[in-house]
Amino acid sequence: MQDVPQWTGAEARVLRLALRMSMRAYAEHLGVSLRTVAKWESPRADVRLRPDSQAMLDTALARAEPTARARFDQVVPPRHGTVTVSDHETWTEDLERAITYTSQQEFTFASTLVNRWLGVHEPATLDARGRYLYGRSLVLMGDIRRDQGAIVGPLSARRSYLSAREVFSGLSIPRRLAQIDLSLAVVQEMSGHLEISARAYEELAADDRLSRRDRARARLWVGTALSKCDHTEYAVRAITRATREFDDLGEVEDWSVAHQKLALACRSAGDIDQALKCLTIARNTGTTGSPMQRVRLDTAHAHILLSDAATRQEGFGVLDRAAATALRHGLRHQLGSIEKIRREQADTSQGD
Repeated sequence: MQDVPQWTGAEARVLRLALRMSMRAYAEHLGVSLRTVAKWESPRADVRLRPDSQAMLDTALARAEPTARARFDQVVPPRHGTVTVSDHETWTEDLERAITYTSQQEFTFASTLVNRWLGVHEPATLDARGRYLYGRSLVLMGDIRRDQGAIVGPLSARRSYLSAREVFSGLSIPRRLAQIDLSLAVVQEMSGHLEISARAYEELAADDRLSRRDRARARLWVGTALSKCDHTEYAVRAITRATREFDDLGEVEDWSVAHQKLALACRSAGDIDQALKCLTIARNTGTTGSPMQRVRLDTAHAHILLSDAATRQEGFGVLDRAAATALRHGLRHQLGSIEKIRREQADTSQGD
């Protein structure tokens, strides 16, 4: 078992989850109030805890069952100091675990794994390998914040991506720079700058710095951005082309996601039958285990059902299910999209 040099709310929550306790049971276990535990797990989870709380958590960790300590050790912060070759390996392993947690929308675990490195190092003090890992960490933190819907501001996806871009510029890694430009275009789209992001995607779809898969993704996102601003004919063509590229590459998951996007584009074009057909393909071929993908599929399905008065009530039921999943996993951007659909339906009903 490793020691925790400095307890923050993030580590306190990790210990609770490692012990597999509810917030109330954890508070009783430590002898503190439920409000104290809730404060530790607030959005300011990076705040250092008081010395008495630190001592209390040290004791709780030391007395934990071996299996709980093992779960906690997966995310305990590393020691401060020079980054060694062994640290590089641990850092890489932490990033791989964080990627897995992010794909499952376990954002607290993912953030803790990334921040254990970002919080104790500065790029200027690292060797080339360390700076590369630091840049990767910033990109992953951007992905975490993007998936949580934090796309602008000081603690946003955009800020993380821009910081990563600075690191990779210094390392002169063109592929990484192009990938970050692609992520920044996604942030622009999420911010509502649809035509600007579509132009950025269009340029990146022909950018040789990117892999064929990333260029196909850029082509797909050209279509998704344009379908949101009623350029449906071009959007359908762009997404269809991306779908063929994913098929050629053998990228089953991307091919499935492309059908989900194509379903929405066909819905915008008024072709409800084709939209439902594409959505069925997406459901039957892709991975639906992650909360994010379940929300996206349900939201797309609801949007299509709401287009027909005969299936409107069913559509609202599917939309409610998507909202509940998004709320449970902290998917704020998806919640915002769901609320927008509801407002649009309310306006339509009033117009009728």
